Amino acid sequence: MTCKGIFSILPSRKMDFLSLEQMKTLGRKIVIKGIQVLLLLFFVWFAPWAVAQGEELAKVSFIPHWIPQAQFAGYYVAYEKGFYRKFKLSVDILRGGPERPPSKLLEKGQADFGTMFLSSGIVRRAKGVKLIDIAQIGQRSALMLVAKKSSGIQTPTDIQGKKVGLWGDDFRIQPQSFFQRYNLAVKIIPQSTTLNLFLRGGVDVASAMWYNEYHMLLAAGLDADELTVFFLANHGLNFPEDGIYCMEDTFKNHPELCHHFVQASLEGWQYAFAHPKEALDIVMKYVTDANVATNRMHQKWMLARMKDIILPPGTDIPLGNLRAGTYYQVAQELKKSGLIDNIPNYHEFFINLVGDAKKQKPGS
Repeated sequence: MTCKGIFSILPSRKMDFLSLEQMKTLGRKIVIKGIQVLLLLFFVWFAPWAVAQGEELAKVSFIPHWIPQAQFAGYYVAYEKGFYRKFKLSVDILRGGPERPPSKLLEKGQADFGTMFLSSGIVRRAKGVKLIDIAQIGQRSALMLVAKKSSGIQTPTDIQGKKVGLWGDDFRIQPQSFFQRYNLAVKIIPQSTTLNLFLRGGVDVASAMWYNEYHMLLAAGLDADELTVFFLANHGLNFPEDGIYCMEDTFKNHPELCHHFVQASLEGWQYAFAHPKEALDIVMKYVTDANVATNRMHQKWMLARMKDIILPPGTDIPLGNLRAGTYYQVAQELKKSGLIDNIPNYHEFFINLVGDAKKQKPGS
């Protein structure tokens, strides 16, 4: 193509001038739009992180009274779904077990919140430990003693002189009341997190929870008809179990923090029962991290039983509440069994945080 041909296809000077103006305008629009897009991307991607980093979260520690399992699903769900964070809490969930009783960790200041049985809380309070129950989660007992019928144990009196596997101090209160009730002298053998000793004949009677060890025995191949079970609730010892506890000073100094921990935990339980599959996914994460020897089927059984225990069919007890009548019934049985000398005042022991924490105080 000749030079003349080339120049013939170029725009005129006037057209060239207009094109430059248009290009400048278009360029400005592109730059503005680009900045807008970048700002949008920043807020979408980085703003939540920036807000999270800027949040003032109260750091607290919480210890369940046993190894990770569906018994504590509500707390794991509250953590994983962000319910604690919603209430401005950064929660460190410690790993519990028979060798780490929450009552001792709370007393030593090594944990801010923990779970334990109502009977354990009452006994500790009666002995001068300033523990308070800020949410009664379990509403009935699931604890049992179990024996093989082949051992000849059919009735409570048949346990006389037998070797009985019991967990640590916080779990012995109810069985000891059972022994007192039937005037039994037994040989207590420390029981671990497994039932191997019982399965091998090392003890005649083992401790078991309906939602846990009893199902383990069935999974191990024992038939229900081969077992003699003593539900302690059926022997006048229906002690509600899991509750959330803290030291009295913790509540006095940080009432709103305690209130927030309870509210987030209750939301966790409500969500777990409404979304059991998702709750089990979360539980299995904690179980796997702790190398707990279990499976999803067992944890599914446990979660279903926990719903029966926390929200018993046919009752209207609000989640987290402890009725005075129930409290005094348990406390009187503990006194009758010689496990406590005096009954702590209900209003000093239980602080109802389901309502307004600011209106609650120990002794009110």
